[in-house]
Amino acid sequence: MPKLRLALVAVLLTVPMQLLAQEATEEVALSPLATEGPKPAPITPPKQSEVKASIARGVRFLLDDQRPEGAWGSAEQTKDLNIYAPVPGAHQAFKTAVTGLVVMALVDAHGSLDEAMQQEVDAALASAQTWMLENASNVRRAEMDAVYNTWGHSYGLQGLVRLYTHTPKEDTETRAQLFEAMQNQVEKLDRYEFLNGGWGYYDFDAHTQVPGSSPNSFTTATALVALKEAQDLGVEIPQTMIDKALASVERQRNPDFTYAYGEYLRMQPRRLINRPGGSLGRSQACNYALAVWDQPEVTDEVIKTWLNRLYARNGWLSIGRKRPVPHESYFQVAGYFYYYGHFYAALSIDRLPEDERPYFQDHLAHILLPLQEKDGSWWDYPFYNYHQQYGTAMTVVALTRCLHE
Repeated sequence: MPKLRLALVAVLLTVPMQLLAQEATEEVALSPLATEGPKPAPITPPKQSEVKASIARGVRFLLDDQRPEGAWGSAEQTKDLNIYAPVPGAHQAFKTAVTGLVVMALVDAHGSLDEAMQQEVDAALASAQTWMLENASNVRRAEMDAVYNTWGHSYGLQGLVRLYTHTPKEDTETRAQLFEAMQNQVEKLDRYEFLNGGWGYYDFDAHTQVPGSSPNSFTTATALVALKEAQDLGVEIPQTMIDKALASVERQRNPDFTYAYGEYLRMQPRRLINRPGGSLGRSQACNYALAVWDQPEVTDEVIKTWLNRLYARNGWLSIGRKRPVPHESYFQVAGYFYYYGHFYAALSIDRLPEDERPYFQDHLAHILLPLQEKDGSWWDYPFYNYHQQYGTAMTVVALTRCLHE
């Protein structure tokens, strides 16, 4: 009997491995909902010279708005409707995140600018680099219930990645400092990953050292994208952290590639915030994050379907733009998802074959160019003194992906 039992256990243990091997060799079967959707109306594409001029105006706003210490954003312009942001930790996180985003924008736009503005950008980046190296490692959890530092670690990491790539290879000392700073942000993300994988920005439950509340699909996607960029430069990334985060995003995905706002809502797929109109901003980020980590279910067709959805149904995001109360718009859309969604849409376009990109680039530029403010900025949600900075940075990064001539 013992031998028989052992043999049976051995057989049962081999079955899952055989199934896994079989699944690994088969193509992922997608629901038709993942690759079918609305298409935008035809447009007259903006001229590439208009896109470049808009980028330059956005960069000018960012250059003029840099704080004396080298960073961007502040806790000024307070109002009664400001979100919960315990000091000083929340604002340290916000400032680091916004500065990281602006650094991304300045580096990505550098090649499209004239020589005089390139020199200004280089000076601004040198000042920002000094601030980032001195301050980014100080970002911490603000309170037990406020984990805003996730945003600082993620976008701070992407800013450090851009500074590293912008630094000449012969400047080994500076590159070593930036590399160490990137590794520090990775360690912080590892420390603050939620118990069941991924990241969020609130922990209203147990208030444990390892956050035990629900991670958010889009916050997790944000971190995953930053971590992949760092890994591509040789920064060591714990695979266990990545595996748990990917699993969290995939648990929140519906067959049509909408994503739940957070794991706490994943069993309510027809709740307004989880429907396609509510997921327009999140789906771009989550699809891109899964794609860069080589998850096979996010095919080019899925990316194109959701880009077209974003263009055709842009009104659902746009109605929420500039509303001061989060989630007060249709499909419970919050204003701060507007440029966030277009930012990741632009990054997603880079995943497509080069000959298929111009259509999507032109539609994206067609949406973003008319929204530029008179001062050269873009903004979607009144948020202390961070909104113009992050909105402009995200849009400049997006528009640099719309250049194809």
